[in-house]
Amino acid sequence: MPKMKTHKGAKKRFSVTGKGKVRRLKAYKSHILTKKTSKRKRQLRRPDIVTTNGEAKNLRRLLQA
Repeated sequence: MPKMKTHKGAKKRFSVTGKGKVRRLKAYKSHILTKKTSKRKRQLRRPDIVTTNGEAKNLRRLLQA
């Protein structure tokens, strides 16, 4: 059986931490920032952890090289 290829779209959006958790950046931070509050923009900077076990498992499978 051939090696499984990395899903390039997932590779650009997600990363796996040292402990194996899947990290992603939050949406709504790319444009139309003038109407958003400073607090909202600041909170969007922080990365988010994918908490659903099933989703994280599927993403880890897509990210394996």
